Amino acid sequence: MLNISPNSVKRAVQLDEYDCFNKSALSSANRMFTRWLVGLLIIVLIIMFLPWTQNIQTQGKLTTLQPGQRPQTINSTIAGRIEKWYVREGQLVEKGDTIAFLSEIKAEYFDPQLVNRMQNQVKAKQSAIGSYDQKVGALENQVRAMKEELNFKKSQLQNKIRQTELKFETQKAAVEQAKIDAEIAEFQLKRTDTLFQKGIKSLTDLEAKRLKVQEVKAKLISAKNKMAEAENEVAITKLNVNTIENEYANKIAKAQSDKFSTLSTRFDAEGSVNKLQSQAENYVRRNEFYYITAPQRCFINEALKPGIGETVKEGEAIVDIMPADFQLAVELFVRPMDLPLIERGQEVRFLFDGWPAVVFSGWPGLSFGTYHGHIAAIDNNISKNGKYRILVSPHDSKPWPEALRVGSGAKGIALLNDVPAWYELWRQLNGFPPDFYDGEVNKQPKLKAPVKSVK
Repeated sequence: MLNISPNSVKRAVQLDEYDCFNKSALSSANRMFTRWLVGLLIIVLIIMFLPWTQNIQTQGKLTTLQPGQRPQTINSTIAGRIEKWYVREGQLVEKGDTIAFLSEIKAEYFDPQLVNRMQNQVKAKQSAIGSYDQKVGALENQVRAMKEELNFKKSQLQNKIRQTELKFETQKAAVEQAKIDAEIAEFQLKRTDTLFQKGIKSLTDLEAKRLKVQEVKAKLISAKNKMAEAENEVAITKLNVNTIENEYANKIAKAQSDKFSTLSTRFDAEGSVNKLQSQAENYVRRNEFYYITAPQRCFINEALKPGIGETVKEGEAIVDIMPADFQLAVELFVRPMDLPLIERGQEVRFLFDGWPAVVFSGWPGLSFGTYHGHIAAIDNNISKNGKYRILVSPHDSKPWPEALRVGSGAKGIALLNDVPAWYELWRQLNGFPPDFYDGEVNKQPKLKAPVKSVK
């Protein structure tokens, strides 16, 4: 009955004649289920050996490739009060168009003629600089004239020195002549005295010779005195040269000191002029900052300080704008474990929020509704969320939808290597990272045996 024994009774007994055997036999549905189960197992085994594209999936958002094309705020350069708006939210404005007008709130800038008054101060300081230049020129002329006068007086004194020296030589010669005359008079007196003793010469002749000797000695003394006076005059004249040099040196030094003092004052005035010119230019530039203008062709997103009469601080944001001309990109964040698998130029698939898609991550060829891109940049520094940021630019094969806007969500799928499906399932169950190959296994270079050292 149970077909346990090898001695079966199926051949001796007709089982079809008994209803119990027909009711206890296996149904055809059971056999069909077994066949389906076997077929499904075969299909699963076939799928396990199909190629599977490994990938890295991450969430991101739309941004722009160029930093200057991203949403930004326009800040007020100066503190002021909003007087008028020239635009409305959502409006397209061109570069240089006026967005808002501010009025002054600081007391030091209330004067409407502030720029003109500052320019007048600059002109006055410049005139003072001209006066200082003229004074410096006059002092230079004075120094030049005193130097010429000193040279002229030195020439006069040099001439006087030569005259006194000649006079001294003359008196010296007169002294020599007086000495000779005195010697001759003494000799004649002695000879006359001798002749007088002999009675040849009279007493009158002797007294005449004595008188002559006294006259000659008086002349000698007078000549010596005149020679001493001439010598003193030479010394005094030479001393006058030094005195004149010292006197004019003091005068020239004083004039040069006045000149340098004037130059110092002039440089101070020039510094004041530069400072006033800078301040005047700052006032002119400040007048330009009363009008808030568009830095580029853009859309007005939101007025952050909408109230008329509302005050803003220096550097405070006034309006939020979005550039009209931009190139979209997707900003994705990948884990540090997946960063070695990412490289520039690598293909990435996208699913944009709001665009339907059917995705088979392991078989990208069967996916529908995805868009292509290439990795354009990879940050070298980790972000605050603990991941690395990458930027993906559009691919030329399939343009991205024109209705996309900056800030929309996107899901990125970075395609890696092709592996069997069973291997990918095994990797996922074990938590291993995806494989990364350059395409060819790097072969180790053959190393030569080292040369034996010579003893």
